[in-house]
Amino acid sequence: MMFVKVYQYHVQKGKEDVFITIQGKVTEIYKRYLDFDSIYLNSKEDTTKWMEIVKCRDENEYNQGLAIINEQKEIQDLFKEFTSILCDQSEIREESFMERYSFESLHSN
Repeated sequence: MMFVKVYQYHVQKGKEDVFITIQGKVTEIYKRYLDFDSIYLNSKEDTTKWMEIVKCRDENEYNQGLAIINEQKEIQDLFKEFTSILCDQSEIREESFMERYSFESLHSN
């Protein structure tokens, strides 16, 4: 079972490149403290809407790593930059999940 964190937010139109750059820097910092995988999804219906899915082996490991990460000045500065490119009045929604099932592709190469 994997712990999964899902974030949803709206990024201003025209700020996608800034968003991707920020997320790249954030990922580098996270990788120093956590073993995780992440994926970013962009809505086809509303191009400002993004979903970030982070998978980690263990919820405690994630929370402990995040506590250390959030103390880093560099991550605090990146978070300020990130929130500055969100749409007006946009909130960051987050939910926690446990991955219960994972079906491998039935197709082989």
